Order: sequence, then C-alpha cells, then structure tokens
Amino acid sequence: MAERRSPFYSSIVGLGATMGRVGGNFISARTYSGIADEHLNTRANVGVQDLSTMGKMDIKGPEAEALVNHVIVNDAAAMKPGQVRYSTVCREDGGIMDDLTVFRLGPEHFMLVTGSVNRLKMLPWLQHHAHGRKAYVTDITAAIAFPTIQGPRSRDLLKSMVREADLDGLKRWAFTSGLVGDTRVLISRTGVTGELGFELFVPADEAASVWDVLMKTGADFGLKPYGVLAMFTLGLEKAYPAHGIDMDETRTPFHVGLDRWIRFDKGDFIGREALLKVRDKGLDERWTGLVLDGDKPAATDARVLADGEDVGIVTYSYHGYSLGKVLATAHLKLPATAVGTELSIAIDGKPARAVVAPMPFFDPEGARLRA
Repeated sequence: MAERRSPFYSSIVGLGATMGRVGGNFISARTYSGIADEHLNTRANVGVQDLSTMGKMDIKGPEAEALVNHVIVNDAAAMKPGQVRYSTVCREDGGIMDDLTVFRLGPEHFMLVTGSVNRLKMLPWLQHHAHGRKAYVTDITAAIAFPTIQGPRSRDLLKSMVREADLDGLKRWAFTSGLVGDTRVLISRTGVTGELGFELFVPADEAASVWDVLMKTGADFGLKPYGVLAMFTLGLEKAYPAHGIDMDETRTPFHVGLDRWIRFDKGDFIGREALLKVRDKGLDERWTGLVLDGDKPAATDARVLADGEDVGIVTYSYHGYSLGKVLATAHLKLPATAVGTELSIAIDGKPARAVVAPMPFFDPEGARLRA
C-alpha cells in the first residue's frame, strides 16, 4: 500500500521520532521523548504535533453552504467567515461517519478538516452529495501542512513569531491569518488537548521554513514535539471521543455525548429523522469514564463486569499523566453508569477494580481552554 509522508517528515525524523503508519496511509510520529514527557510538557509549557495527515476538503460555489449544511449535524448557515464549528457527519441511520471541524472561509467557501483515515470515505461522500448542486469539492490535503501548537505558552510563542495577527483577541472556534517570515498562514484557535492552543494551515511547499522558525523560536518557551500517542492521552483526560475508537458508524452522536452539537431546528440534514427517534426513545447505554485501581491500563475491548454480569466494553484506557491515575472510557449499560459505581475489568487475567467517574477527568470547567 502506498506510503504518504507529510511536508514535515524529514524534520520530524531528524528529531528522533519513532514513526508509524496512521490513517490514510500516512507515516507519522508516534513518540519522541516518551508519552509521559510529551504529555506533561504540553500541559506545562507548549507542544507541537504534525497533523498534516488529517484530511482537508475545500468546498466552493453558490451552493457550498447548502451542501455543508446537508451533510453535517451542526448549522453551517449560522456561521460567519472567520468562524469554526465542530460537527459530526452521520449516515441516514444516524451512525457517525466522521467528526470534523468546519471552517467558513467566505460566503461561498468552506473547508472541512476530517479524520486522517476518514478522509478516504469523506471525499466520495461529499462529492456524491454535491452532485446536482453548484458546489465543488476538492481534496487539498497534500497542499496544506497542519501543525498544531498546544499548551499554556502557545499564545506567547506564536506572538513572538507571527506578524499581522491579533492572537490576544482571537477567540476559541475562530481563525485569522498572519505571516511567519514571508509565508501567509491561517491560524485557528482550536485543538484536542484541552489546553489553550492554535492550529496552523501552511502551504506545503513553504512548510519546512515555518517548522524551522517554530522550533528555533520555541526553544525559549519550552516547546517540545509530541506524537499521536500523547495526543490520545491528552484527549483521554478531557474525554474527547475519537472516531474509530470511541465511536463509529454503529453509534450515534447521542451515544458519545456529542448530541449538543446537533441543530435539529436548522431543517433537513442527513440522518435527522433517525437521530430524532434516538432522542425521543432514549439510550440503553452511555459512554462512561472509569478510574482503575493499580498501574496498568485495560485492554481495548476488555469486558466490564458488575457483580459478575457483563455490562459493557472498554474503548480506550491509559495513564492520565496529569492526574496520576489510570483512566478508561467504556460503553456501558445505563444501570452501571452512575458516578461511584464499582465495576471490574480483567487486566492480565486478574480482576481490577474500576470506579465510574465524572467526565472530563481533567479541568472539568475548561478554565485552561479559556486561558
């Protein structure tokens, strides 16, 4: 199968990253200095991750808004240029095809940032639903490098290297543009770490010089790169569900707590009727947070037991390095989801105690995001 490399590949390998295949046939950094070190530095200072593997879909035309609004559950029509929205994309039966971010670049111009592996199905999905509309979908993934800069010192770092951008006034879920050297970049205040953070969209043919400036300037701010494994642990602490791990096409946004992003009042969209039925009927399971005894995470797909009865399955488990606890998320039957409920999970063949905990595990008020 073809191997794809991001514009930052050589720079990342030069930093000693352990590389591995990720979604969409890309090779990306799994770790650099170690998951714990990368995780804790991002919480304390600032980290950078190469997310160029994520899909970027450019949608233009008089009916671009209508197309985007038809395929997402959130409301694209309510967006102004310069705004970003998070949304799921669902099938007719309400199953989640992808979760993504929507950027409104202009009155007739959007960009959708999809999951790395889901890019391969989102492109034909968007093109299919664009048929017969005055809207044109182009996969620009290869043309755009995508570093994310996250952590409490991220704004100060970027202010020292970016010109012509008001980063102090940039609100979460908004974007602006600025110059790094002579390179014009788009800068959005978004990210999946739960920290103050920014994502940069950089022309691929100018990406190497931007990376060099970032690493040189970042030395004064404690900047360290982090890989996909630290991304998952940071997201786990904040209970951000990941597609292909916590959600897929067999579950709806209601199953993973993403129903707050659904805008039923905007009118018709793909999956609306199925989602209304789920809303009205209710669920018999819930995506739930667990704190585990001991120092070993549970295996993905491990069964969760309540008094010897099977009540669900683990989706992801690892160390919550900011908390000094082993955490897990799981799909559990409703009677087992009350906070404080004691459950059991087999780890290395031995039962380990797991207690239902509120989510998110870390910074539940979101103070760090607001900075």
